Amino acid sequence: MSALKDTDTNIYQSEKQTLIRFLGLYTFLALLIVILGSTIYYKLQKDLMLQTKRLELVEFSKELIDGLKLLHIYFDRYRTYPRNPLYRSAIYDADKVQIFSTLKDNENVNLDKVIYTTDKAIHYIHILDSYYLGAKYVVVEIDNNGKWFIQTWKDIFIYSSLLLILFLLAGIVLVRLFLAPMRNAINLLDRFIKDTTHELNTPVNAILSNIEMIDKEKLDPKLEKKIRRIEIAARTISNIYQDLTYLILHHKIASQNQEIDISQLIKERIDYFKILADSKNILIKTDIKLNIKLYIDKGKFTRLFDNLLSNAIKYNKRGGEIFIFLEEGKLIVKDSGKGMNEKEIKEAFSRYKRFDTTVGGFGIGLNIVSLIAKEYNLNIKIDSQKGKGSEVIIRWDDYI
Repeated sequence: MSALKDTDTNIYQSEKQTLIRFLGLYTFLALLIVILGSTIYYKLQKDLMLQTKRLELVEFSKELIDGLKLLHIYFDRYRTYPRNPLYRSAIYDADKVQIFSTLKDNENVNLDKVIYTTDKAIHYIHILDSYYLGAKYVVVEIDNNGKWFIQTWKDIFIYSSLLLILFLLAGIVLVRLFLAPMRNAINLLDRFIKDTTHELNTPVNAILSNIEMIDKEKLDPKLEKKIRRIEIAARTISNIYQDLTYLILHHKIASQNQEIDISQLIKERIDYFKILADSKNILIKTDIKLNIKLYIDKGKFTRLFDNLLSNAIKYNKRGGEIFIFLEEGKLIVKDSGKGMNEKEIKEAFSRYKRFDTTVGGFGIGLNIVSLIAKEYNLNIKIDSQKGKGSEVIIRWDDYI
């Protein structure tokens, strides 16, 4: 699973997901409304066209009936079926059997309707009161030029497009209104973190500096244990401070990339965190190849590894193990901790995402890892099972 995208934009990843889901549902409902409206509009336009044509066809049918009446009366004298260049016609008996026709299509005549249209013609059916020439049904047909159809679909396209644009604009406004409380809460949290970091640095550094100057060998065992606990707490706070500072300032500080020996750096960071691991009786095992070099900002790689190791300690069980493997192009940090399910793995790099509130933290560690990995084109993969621990694999085979 590749590192997630940077969330330092105006819309956070969670907001983007909410926006996409809402707009997807909103667009689907808007399309249903537009399709329903278009269907109704099309039917109304078709009915309006047929009603308009019906007036014309009724007049044609009257003319035809008059011609049939004359032909019925003077059949011995005149045996020519009445015709008119303006329309075509046909007559059927009571059993719906065709008597005579000048229609274009004699196969698909529907005598059960009054007026209807096909692709090429419009038909009007009139039932006779008197059976002239044995006919009960009179059918009058005129050409369907399709102009109303083309114009109707042009109107549907124009109005539907305008309506969809209106729906989309309204949807964006609604989404922004719905997301405003969440965005305000996130901004408030960011401001709180920013203000808090200013107050942490000086006292934490003072505590760590004074602890390092203490000669622990001369201390009483009970006092040494208390000093050790203070050091663990101070280093935990220091690590949190470094994360918060990076989260706030990383996009404002230019990277100082250089070729560094990450083998040596990882060993130094393991020594730094050893006191935290010892507090939970966690054994750190390593298989670190020597002289592995990487062209990267030293501070950023330190933040990346510190967060992986810190999480491996934080979410590990008491008396558990951590395995750190380093070779050319690959770093693995594996623990025997709580593990994650598939859903949690997918959301692991989201900012402020926490799956276990009992261990503390802000839920920013893996988000920082993802930001650094994205910047340097590092590939991150998490293999984990609930209750069986997690393995984070970072590769830079394709590192540029």
